[in-house]
Amino acid sequence: MSGPELGRLIDEVDRTVDVQFAAVGDLDELNRLYASLLGRRGSLNALMKQLPGAAPEERKLLGQRLNAVKGRVERAREVATARIKRTARDLELSAPPLDITLPGRWRAPGRPHPIMRTLDEIVDIFVGLGFDVAEGPQIELARYNFDLLGFPADHPAMDMHDTFYVAGDPGQNVLLRTHTSPVQVREMLSHPPPVMIVAPGVVYRRDDDASHSPMFVQIEGLVVDRDVSLADLKGLLEVYSRRMFGENTKTRFRPSYFPFTEPSAELDVSCLVCFGENRACPQCKGTGWLEVLGCGMVHPTVLRNVGIDPEVYTGLAFGIGVDRTANMKFAVDDIRAFYENDVRFLGSL
Repeated sequence: MSGPELGRLIDEVDRTVDVQFAAVGDLDELNRLYASLLGRRGSLNALMKQLPGAAPEERKLLGQRLNAVKGRVERAREVATARIKRTARDLELSAPPLDITLPGRWRAPGRPHPIMRTLDEIVDIFVGLGFDVAEGPQIELARYNFDLLGFPADHPAMDMHDTFYVAGDPGQNVLLRTHTSPVQVREMLSHPPPVMIVAPGVVYRRDDDASHSPMFVQIEGLVVDRDVSLADLKGLLEVYSRRMFGENTKTRFRPSYFPFTEPSAELDVSCLVCFGENRACPQCKGTGWLEVLGCGMVHPTVLRNVGIDPEVYTGLAFGIGVDRTANMKFAVDDIRAFYENDVRFLGSL
């Protein structure tokens, strides 16, 4: 662009600066006007980029004129800002007075989510029994989530349909953890026995129905020491059940299978609704029992994988579905209701 043409455009902007800023009525409009002139794509910055195209003897003068216009824009902006704020203050002061004796608008107080309340209650029980609380990452390596726990390569939990895998380093399977057992592995790798922890947290599996959610809350427990026995496991979980569900709660252990415990069991408690006396009970389906957790003695292979001698140490482990426990405590039929954010439902619990 030639020097005279560039000078004409500078003069056009210069002539309209005061008029444009005087017409601005609020701060948002003021900011837009300022950006149109001195923003990254503003007209004055665009003209500045045209300076190299002018004759060498004209550049200095054109640059000085541009800088002078920029200075006028900055001053006009300051004046307009003060004017707009002064006008707003005057309007506020001239408005009808505020009656501070009027009652305020009531807002319903918030409270913890039912699942978090249930989780806190479970954690408090085990902390009261001497357990420490341990946490770990939700995005985990398959080494900690599966391999060190002794999962066979063809175990159903390894199936892509059960697990959310995510992108990771080449050669490493990275996934959203399917349980909080990796926290147990990390604790055993970093702390020599004795170990006595509970590991609460969010876990992920590709399940979605009335009794399963793709994301749910779990808490697992682990005790590793000399002479830990199945009797310790049974006594511990009976104490937990009575403190969680009531002193009159009955328990039973059913043999089961888990790849990282041997022997393994599932714990049932007497129905919290009918106490086993109603064959038509919708909660226990007439059986009188409700399944609450899985448990077992830590498999020797798991102990070896983390560098603990199974000839010297033994361990017990258990896993509690907090969502299912909340279902039982609040008599909710569909676990998905906890995650639909209906304040009418959540406020009723």
